[in-house]
Amino acid sequence: MRFVVSEPCGGTLLNHATFIWNAADILRGTYKQHQYGDVILPFTVLARLDAVLAPTKQAVLDASEGFGPDVEPPQAMLRAKAQHPYSFWNRSRHDLRSLQGDPDNLEKNLRDYVQAFSPNVRDIFEKYKVEDTIIDLAAHDLLLQVLQHFAKANLHPDAVSNEQMGHIFEELIRRFAEASNETAGEHFTPREVIELMVSLLVEGDESLMTPGIVREVYDPTAGTGGMLSVAADRIHDHNAKAQVNLLGQEINPASYAICKADMVVKGQPIDNIVLGNTLTDPAFAGRTFHYGLSNPPFGVDWKQYRKQIETEHAVGGFAGRFGPGLPRVSDGSLLFLMHLISKLREPKPGDPNAVAGRGAIVLNGSPLFTGGAGSGESNIRKWILKSDYLEAIVGLPTDMFYNTGIATYVWVLNKDKPANRRGLVQLIDATGMFEKMRKSIGSKRRKLSGDHITDITKLFTEFAETKHSKIFRTTDFFYRTITVERPLRLNYALTTARVEKALASRALSKLGAAQLEALRVVLLPGVVERAKRDEVDSDSPVAERAEAFTNRAAFTRMLTDLLTDAALTLSPLQFKALVTELGESDDEGELVTAAGKPVADASRRDTENVPWDEDVHAYLEREVKPFVPDAWIDVSKTREGAEIPFTRQFYEYVPPRPLEEIDRDLDEVLGRIRARLEAVKA
Repeated sequence: MRFVVSEPCGGTLLNHATFIWNAADILRGTYKQHQYGDVILPFTVLARLDAVLAPTKQAVLDASEGFGPDVEPPQAMLRAKAQHPYSFWNRSRHDLRSLQGDPDNLEKNLRDYVQAFSPNVRDIFEKYKVEDTIIDLAAHDLLLQVLQHFAKANLHPDAVSNEQMGHIFEELIRRFAEASNETAGEHFTPREVIELMVSLLVEGDESLMTPGIVREVYDPTAGTGGMLSVAADRIHDHNAKAQVNLLGQEINPASYAICKADMVVKGQPIDNIVLGNTLTDPAFAGRTFHYGLSNPPFGVDWKQYRKQIETEHAVGGFAGRFGPGLPRVSDGSLLFLMHLISKLREPKPGDPNAVAGRGAIVLNGSPLFTGGAGSGESNIRKWILKSDYLEAIVGLPTDMFYNTGIATYVWVLNKDKPANRRGLVQLIDATGMFEKMRKSIGSKRRKLSGDHITDITKLFTEFAETKHSKIFRTTDFFYRTITVERPLRLNYALTTARVEKALASRALSKLGAAQLEALRVVLLPGVVERAKRDEVDSDSPVAERAEAFTNRAAFTRMLTDLLTDAALTLSPLQFKALVTELGESDDEGELVTAAGKPVADASRRDTENVPWDEDVHAYLEREVKPFVPDAWIDVSKTREGAEIPFTRQFYEYVPPRPLEEIDRDLDEVLGRIRARLEAVKA
């Protein structure tokens, strides 16, 4: 299949979005820029629903005659009598055009019109607080002008399809976010990226051709519903008679309202879109889905939800979503990844009709490698790989998203990989597959063409090693971090730095000020000076005290004599601390042992990452001991880890230019400079 990808909002769609946006001219001066969206978006939804209901409006009114204003007519009756195809309706005699005929009662009539929607749609306008908006517009004498403006917009489905309407909503949100310096990218994903994600999930899925199939698609970060809409369209491309149920959750009230309006127009059950926080209050408990799609916010912290998430991690939670581990609190991307995996259908061995869930999620580069062995991030990656849920990762070009130019990756998940993919992970490098946009939109300067989507999908379905496709075993991304220890060897000396460090230690700092000063006088000034005063040979034990000792016992005897001569008394614990603090690491120093074994030198401790398939002791013998023969591994500190170094797998070494070529170019440049200087002098 070849994909046709349009500009995010081009041609007629751009004209519609621009026309709607021009309502800001009416609001300017009365409202601030960041308030425009609170007016324009709900009125856009209102205009869309008004246009959608227009063909069956009179039939619905006729069929619902006899029902009181507080009694909702049965939906089945409206479908039968009024041939009304939707799960919502409006029982007001007015529409947006007729409301203009009575400007004196416009505020009351418009509020009654909104209240006349079926309850499942009134929720949309309640989230927008549209009644407050109507009252405020009327108070500023702007209500009629705004209504007239939107009544001119032809948003009937015959003129603007559901997919096109989605583009218009997204363009409006982008403009409002840009005007108020907010983050547009939190609300929607470029359509061509969605096309790619859906393509990776559905292409080659032969089960989609089964007559009468039902497929459920879930998006835990639904935004305005773009991913759900594209998924439904692509599934219907494969099987026009398939029943596709679209479900999602969204935390932003404005995006939720748009998504819900879009879904009800598509005929989806009104309860399929839920407002709320997916991480702390997930919808659809106990349900899993055939397909999952998500573009969670990049690098957003979860500090304010920390207690709830840590509790679910500790006790398993009702869904057991975060059992594998928790990422650092500054980035919750992997929380969304684990949540999405938990919502994909499990395989049912022995049931050929049971289809396991597949998912696609867009993440930045951090989840690939952040966190060392034993960290929450590493444990999450290890769990995903060991469970064999990761099917592929596609590296996208930079500058693809509206609010960031960073590198992004599509993770493709599968709860039941085909036999030829089990135990394997495919990495696809699509970073060079893009077209430059004629005009940038925010940070978005590049896009995927239809051919690019087709080529990437082909790389995925063919599952072969090429320049842009690499195949690895899951264990290729595992490693062990070993702790390499070296023995502690010390020398001992009375130097200013060592003495001051010793006096500041916890054991000695409890001495009184007078005792500390007396100890300082004994340990510091009385070494070389005393040797000179007593006219002792430089080889005498007294002079030797100023030099480094490589024998702890000898140094201890010397220090004991020194304190005895000064009539200073320390407790055994204090004396031991003093000796220890006066020692420093020295390759030629005395080996320190405990229980007959060498003591490790913490200052020389190092770590090494060892490939999963390699014996750690063999690695030590080959890579470490030739340089430090006395090294050993502290097995108790060994940690298992997993990371996916995507960029490294596709790195191609480019040798530097020959020196002669560089010299030649420099000579040419210098020659031109000299010629210009001569011309100036002339």
